[in-house]
Amino acid sequence: MSIEKKAYGTTAAGDEVELYTLENGNGLRAEITNFGALLTSLAAPDRDGHRADVALGFETLAEWEKNPAYLGATVGRYGNRIANGRFELDGQVYQLACNDGDNHLHGGLVGFDKVVWRADATEVGGDPTVRLEYTSPDNEEGYPGELAVQVEYGLTAGNALRIEFMATTDKPTVINLVHHTYWNLNGDPLQLVLDHELMLHADAYLPVHAGGIPTGERRRVEGTPMDFRAAHVIGDRIDQVDGGYDHNWIPEGAGDVRSVAEVVSPSTGRRMQVETDQRGIQFYSGNFLDGTAIGRGGARYERHAGLCLETQAWPDSPNQPGFPSSVLRPGETYRHVMVHRFDTV
Repeated sequence: MSIEKKAYGTTAAGDEVELYTLENGNGLRAEITNFGALLTSLAAPDRDGHRADVALGFETLAEWEKNPAYLGATVGRYGNRIANGRFELDGQVYQLACNDGDNHLHGGLVGFDKVVWRADATEVGGDPTVRLEYTSPDNEEGYPGELAVQVEYGLTAGNALRIEFMATTDKPTVINLVHHTYWNLNGDPLQLVLDHELMLHADAYLPVHAGGIPTGERRRVEGTPMDFRAAHVIGDRIDQVDGGYDHNWIPEGAGDVRSVAEVVSPSTGRRMQVETDQRGIQFYSGNFLDGTAIGRGGARYERHAGLCLETQAWPDSPNQPGFPSSVLRPGETYRHVMVHRFDTV
């Protein structure tokens, strides 16, 4: 196991940025930068032991500063969408930026993925870990309260990438910190993820209006192309879903860290299992990738070049009284655990 730190460049605003490389001695390597608390790379072996990057990403800091598709990002203060960029909390209405049509998306114009975090390399339980911290001031992007945020990335000897978020506030606020890596277990973004086999341990999902805002209904997956209770090839039924998959599923269980998803590349044998303590998981099939983003090695990221499995609070929860609350109050601590466990089949 090892941790390496090196200079990664200087932002357009003049801030120096570092890159941290974690190795677990078992074939897994992760790279994290304190710009945006981004996961810039995750290399994992295939069934023949050949290691390749399974996370879409860029080579330079300047490219990461643009990153309109939120590759590898820590998004906040509220990941996913808030309808009309507006919510009411304790009788007061808060207006946020509408940066996704009529809606607020992933924290606004300058979300947590666009700021420089404080970072330290450490070990947690013997695992190489990067701990990053950011203090979001009161009214940043329109959100109430000063929010103290911490995220830890750690690699375990059992070939898992563990991500843990924590936050506290000095005023009531809403929060949904989300990790947004685009995965391609083929290890080659020119081979689309439509061949991946996906399983979601969920018997219900949230239907959405145009624009991706939930209708408020919780709908059973049975008999629909949203049914991934048994493994299905992603591309088999995607044409039956308007625009492709970009919905929140409701995993079984709540509160405890449990398995919520599994995805396999049949061509390489790589498998990634996702565990979390969150009530929701957004499966997004990379529908808005359009070939304009040029990644590592000059690869052009076309539609479905990667997929996201974002454990989270439910989208638009601040405006949906029937959804689990995403409110954080002074004296409380927000926690979110997300584990990506890699092996081969």
